[in-house]
This record gives sequence, C-alpha cells and structure tokens, in this order.
Amino acid sequence: MTEDKLYKKPFNNIEDFKFDSHVSAVFDDMVDRSVPGYRTLIANIGPLASHFIQKNSACYDLGCSHGAAALSVFKHCQVPGLEIHAIDNARAMIKRCQQMVAQAQAEQVIKTQLNNIQNIDIINASFVILNLTLQFIAISERQKILEDIYAGLLPKGACLLTEKIVMPDSEHEKLFQQLHIGFKSANNYSDLEISQKRKSLENVLLRESLETHILRLQKIGFKHVYPWFQCFNFVSLIAIK
Repeated sequence: MTEDKLYKKPFNNIEDFKFDSHVSAVFDDMVDRSVPGYRTLIANIGPLASHFIQKNSACYDLGCSHGAAALSVFKHCQVPGLEIHAIDNARAMIKRCQQMVAQAQAEQVIKTQLNNIQNIDIINASFVILNLTLQFIAISERQKILEDIYAGLLPKGACLLTEKIVMPDSEHEKLFQQLHIGFKSANNYSDLEISQKRKSLENVLLRESLETHILRLQKIGFKHVYPWFQCFNFVSLIAIK
C-alpha cells in the first residue's frame, strides 16, 4: 500500500480534489487514514447485502473506486445468477478496480464500467451501493439518481448510502469535526496535510444532514430507512423498498 503524501508539501494554489492517477495510487492508504471505521464498514457491506441479494438479480456499486464494496458483496453473496456492476467515472480508479477484481478471480461476476453514475440504467437490482459517492454529486442531481435506483430495485431490494454528514447544530458540528481531525492526526497526517486536503474538498464534497438524506429517501418511496453504521460524522443508511 502506497503512503498518501499528496498534501505533505505546502501548495501556493490548492486545486479542487479529483480522483486522478495521483489519488488512485494512494487511495487505499488515504481512505483508511481519513474515513473513521472504513474497513469495518466495507467488511460488513457484504454480510448486510446477503440479506437482500436475490437469485438472478443485479447489484450495483456506484462510484466504486477500487471496488472494495463490490468485492465484499462478491465474497459474502455466492448467489446463482448474481451480476455485480462496479461503476466509476475516474479512469484511474476503474483501472485499479479491474486489477483488484482480477486478483480476486471475480471477473465472471463483477463487471466494471467507466461511466458517470447518472448515465446508468438500474435494472433488476436487489442491492445498490452508494458508498461515499453521493456527496461528490451536485445536490440538484441527487433526487433523480435515487429515484432511478428506487425504480430499478426489485421488491424488498435495498439501497446502501454512506455519507459524511452535517450535524444539526453548530456545537455538535464543531465537536464531530474536531473528532474527525483528531482521527486523522492520530493516523499521522500533519496539520498542513489536514488543512490543505480540507481546502481541496470544499467545493467538491458537498455534505447534507442525516435528516435530509432520510427524508429524501422516504419521500421517494423507500418503506424503511435505517442508519446501520456511524463513526463520528460518517453515517451509512440502509433504505429498503
């Protein structure tokens, strides 16, 4: 695993964060050290999916990055006729995903695709994953994406949505931001790295409140919406049709 040193040196101009080849090269280290509970989250996506995956159906990992969630489903859901679609719009990320899928000998089940998730037709799905993906999509486009997912889900299918959220009041927003910064500091990111990375994400990672996410999913028609995992200001929801 290559160490993330992307923001170690001071920059005169900090560009908006993008999932390019530089990020892809250090992504596994970056996400482990930046997202509290990430490995626990990934390890449990597969077991959770196993309660919803149906025979001869599809699973979609939208914004799959290196395919960790798709591979978790593959490991825990050996279901006849299952197709897993791993989709990302970053060429470097999907290239690495293809390598990870090949390494796991999962090519017959996991199909990778370079594309924007807005272009994907969700068909015959029993499980759809948006793991730290929607937060990088324009807020105005999120409703349509989730409506399309709902329409393409089979009865009793589910959508997993993981997001970094805004807390409902300034006091707790400050607390959870401090906890997150402390987590990154404990993982040997310097104050400079933390501040430069935060600046690069300001216009790219667009957070919403937990209430906003839940209400949107309920209004679309999901029968049950539950938080099933949270660590600081990172929350994962399961929305069941």
